Amino acid sequence: MKKLRYLEQLIVLPQLSKWLIISFVVGILSGIGSTALLASLEWSTDWRESHLWIIALLPLGGFLSGWIYHRFGERVEAGNNLLLEEIHNPKDIIPLQMAPLVLLGTDLTHLFGGSAGREGTALQIATSLADRLTKIFHFKHTDRRILLMAGLSGGFASVFGTPLAGTIFSLEVLAIGKIQHDALFPSLVAAIVGDRVTLMLGLHHTAYRHAPVVPTVTVMGLISAIIAGAIFGTVAMIFAKLTHKISHIFKEKISYPPLRPAIGGVIVALAVWAVGTTKYIGLGIPTIVDAFNTQLSPWDFAAKIAFTALTLGAGFKGGEVTPLFYIGATLGNALSLILALPAPLLAGMGFVAVFGGAANTPIASTLMGIELFGLESGVFIAIACVVSYLFSGHAGIYKAQRIGSGKYHFLPVKEGRSLTSQSLPGFLSKGDGVSPEVQISDDKP
Repeated sequence: MKKLRYLEQLIVLPQLSKWLIISFVVGILSGIGSTALLASLEWSTDWRESHLWIIALLPLGGFLSGWIYHRFGERVEAGNNLLLEEIHNPKDIIPLQMAPLVLLGTDLTHLFGGSAGREGTALQIATSLADRLTKIFHFKHTDRRILLMAGLSGGFASVFGTPLAGTIFSLEVLAIGKIQHDALFPSLVAAIVGDRVTLMLGLHHTAYRHAPVVPTVTVMGLISAIIAGAIFGTVAMIFAKLTHKISHIFKEKISYPPLRPAIGGVIVALAVWAVGTTKYIGLGIPTIVDAFNTQLSPWDFAAKIAFTALTLGAGFKGGEVTPLFYIGATLGNALSLILALPAPLLAGMGFVAVFGGAANTPIASTLMGIELFGLESGVFIAIACVVSYLFSGHAGIYKAQRIGSGKYHFLPVKEGRSLTSQSLPGFLSKGDGVSPEVQISDDKP
């Protein structure tokens, strides 16, 4: 046994070398995919803002996007939830058409004036491209699971410019309360390479203002951070549940899928006309930047929730995370009116904490906050992300995410189930005959 321990590094080295090469390739594919996405979204956004009349055609854009998916993309309609399910229970290689379909669908959403993000698109592009390696290397279940997790990391890091957050995101997002470290090295390599490739290809991520003065942690500052985190988490839960509810209503009431985004497009277009501004559609980057520099309307976060939940719930393509950044930053900006923390700091805290609460990824969101807003804000960011995670409950934007371990030791939930099964009112106890370990680890051969 002692000899085996001495030889452990010799056994590990070939595997690490193999995954270094594979993850490097995954990172390159992720970076190229995110570059194409970011460049196309920049063009779509600029063109829309220069030709605002196109927003009136949002119903047509919605129908076109819905028809394309109905005709060519039924296997990939589940989007990010399909990715998570394949990691939990690897079955079929993700169809290659996921990448061009989600890219086209997201561009249509932004071109015509829907409110959506880009993270979901980047993850789907990166992971569907990475899964091509499954055929080349004849991966079995465990290796394929790690490959897909590396794809998630590469996509996340390259689209946001946050390699550390991207690394942990893929490990943390699969199951609440459980992190599987066997994919740590491949995820780290894919995240770093993906980020660097995007930068090398000429894309630059938005630089957000750091808080000019970060106060020392006092009792009042700690209480303010906890209150802010609780509000961020509650808002994250509202966003997730509202989006799922709208999606359920559209699917229940409208049987023909292409009509769902078409009708949703009518409502969104009318809402844009009614409010008289385009600040609540698209990515909303200018408003996010403004949240760090000036006092905004206190209802901006609520308007973005409504526009985004309706856009995504109706079936338009795009991610949820950038709108969550918008919601969190503007909410933090509004909370600066009543809490004893400066607006730029609260905007940064909300930026990552609402995302962390909605995705149930407090560690990844904390790292993202430090990468984007500096280490000096780290304590306040961590408090906000952790408290938001706790206050968002067992809800989230990814239905296929599982309960690996309940958030509260004093309130048991049924572990090993997806968030879909937890969406019913009330909590279920552990002792129902379902083994949590079997449920979480059934991806293993």
